Amino acid sequence: MGEFWPVPEVLTYLEGSWRVARSVRDLASGETGEFSGTTVFDPLERGGLLHRESGTFVWRGVARPAERTLRFLPGAAPGTADVRFADGRPFHGLDLTSGRYVADHPCAADLYRGEFTVRDADRWRTVWRVRGPAKDLVLTTDYTRGD
Repeated sequence: MGEFWPVPEVLTYLEGSWRVARSVRDLASGETGEFSGTTVFDPLERGGLLHRESGTFVWRGVARPAERTLRFLPGAAPGTADVRFADGRPFHGLDLTSGRYVADHPCAADLYRGEFTVRDADRWRTVWRVRGPAKDLVLTTDYTRGD
């Protein structure tokens, strides 16, 4: 991809609405799926952002509505975030000051490893590699600023 675009303050960068395009590949079966929709990062009353993603997920030819909610709270270091699930459980840290960040999230017997890269002021990407006894997936998501 080339150079990364440093983000001095991740919460300021993310705030607003983003178009989302995600591909899902099951490396074990070879099956693929895709999600398309929007993610909105709205300010939380006590600081941080509420991340609401909604759209359509197509898997095995079947389209279904899909949504998720996360909380992006101010991190321990300036300009970083502490990402949590909607119920408050920890998910991962996020530091985009270099324009790139790798996060690990163990989930039962599976390991989720996410690579976050910022392309410019209006585009960023996540690539999650999920490995475990029941999963062997790659989820690539491109975010583009705007409705």
